[in-house]
Amino acid sequence: MRFAPVFLIVLLFASTVCAQGWEPILSSHAYGPERIVAVSKASQMLIMLERKSPLREVRRFPCTTGQSVGDKLVEGDLRTPEGVYFLGRRINRKLDWDLYGDLAYSLNYPNPVDRINGKTGGGIWIHGRGKTFVPRDTLGCVALKVPDMRNVADEIAYGTPVVIASDLEWTQDPGESEITVMTLAKELQAWATNWQNRDEVFFDHYNAELMSLSEEADFDRFVANKRNIFAVKPWIQVMVDNVRAIPGPDYWVTWFDQYYRTPGRASTTGKRFYWKKDANGKWRIVGREYVPASENLESKYLAVKSEEVRQVVETWRSAWLAADVEKYQGFYVPQALQGGRRGATRIANYKKTLWAKTPPVSIKIENLTVASHPKGLQVAFVQTFEDAGGYSDIGFKKIVLTPDGSTWKIDSEQWRRGR
Repeated sequence: MRFAPVFLIVLLFASTVCAQGWEPILSSHAYGPERIVAVSKASQMLIMLERKSPLREVRRFPCTTGQSVGDKLVEGDLRTPEGVYFLGRRINRKLDWDLYGDLAYSLNYPNPVDRINGKTGGGIWIHGRGKTFVPRDTLGCVALKVPDMRNVADEIAYGTPVVIASDLEWTQDPGESEITVMTLAKELQAWATNWQNRDEVFFDHYNAELMSLSEEADFDRFVANKRNIFAVKPWIQVMVDNVRAIPGPDYWVTWFDQYYRTPGRASTTGKRFYWKKDANGKWRIVGREYVPASENLESKYLAVKSEEVRQVVETWRSAWLAADVEKYQGFYVPQALQGGRRGATRIANYKKTLWAKTPPVSIKIENLTVASHPKGLQVAFVQTFEDAGGYSDIGFKKIVLTPDGSTWKIDSEQWRRGR
């Protein structure tokens, strides 16, 4: 079925590169984007796709592409590039009506893989055309009739993926692409985890040679800079979300939002990673682009970390209630502060002496809240305590937790009587 429906989402592509050009087959997968613009150079059609059940074509419009046949290779060859591109900003300047109508958007040609392949040129747009409309009539851009361009503009936004191919098809069967996208999602999560752990394995996710080509800079500089950061930062936390993926002619692109935290700093960034298989069949990052995030991830980060913190606080409470000195001490960083006592050993020795006389019999924690703190997270709750000697109290406790590998440890602990 040619040019069947879909206005972009859960799409996946099994692709082939033939002598006549790239001819992908669009199909459904778990990380497909919500919107896609698909351009067939053979049929001179621009197709708007969206994720529905089933996938369906929303709209299609006649378009005109480069005057010369084939994939763009060098500047001035009058060809339209083939691959996966992303919609940029609207061109905000006076446009030649005959050539561009009144609307034009940039595409990110050359993308990182294009640079690896030595492709040159630039200024590839999707735009209107005011003069007489004929097929294969641009210098390399994708052009539509002015009214059609206005309709397309109503449906697209910055970052919308644009698939430009020699020809294309679609299917509702995810096929082998589902396996590939799941592999890439796992690789991306491993990349984030290795970065967070400041692990040297982090650098293995990249193809150093191809990264140097795509970024036109020595990849060793990137490695040296990251190692310096690893050495000076006591902890790093990385979270990725809103992951999407799409295949190109001989590569895949994933894009996602990234939340990054180190002491005193937090930021949400959008990224695109371009992946290719190495000689051993392993997917490695060969290029990247930074883009605005689609969502501020701070609230999601806090929601995830709040669950982790609740588990930490509960096991800390259990160790305290069991009067397990060794386990209790393990929840504190070496120089932790508890009231007027400094140091995990001193804190543990104080508790050991106290528990030998009157061990705890009841510890309740209520109204727990979690917030960001320059050192990690601040946890606040109402604490009710009772020991074997009949002493009891109720008060408000604040604990500052700092990351420690895959868990959290107490940096400081303050308590005051009363709710």
